[in-house]
Amino acid sequence: MEAEPGTTTWYAVRLSKTQFAIFDTFPNEAGRTAHLEGKVAAALMAKAPDMLQRPPSIEKIDVLAVKLSPSK
Repeated sequence: MEAEPGTTTWYAVRLSKTQFAIFDTFPNEAGRTAHLEGKVAAALMAKAPDMLQRPPSIEKIDVLAVKLSPSK
C-alpha cells in the first residue's frame, strides 16, 4: 500500500474452498490505473502461473455505496 498511494484499501477474501479474490478500492480512475499498471500487479501476475490453476480474471467495478465504521 505504501508503494501505491492511490490504492485506498484492499481485501483478500475466500469465495469458496478453492476460490479466492482480491478486492481493491481507489479514489479515482487514475489510482486504479496506476495500481493495475504498477509493480505490485506486475509481481503478482509474474507469479500467477505458479499460484493459480488458470490466469486471474480482473474485473473493474464501481462501488455505489459504502458504510465504514471506525475501529475501536
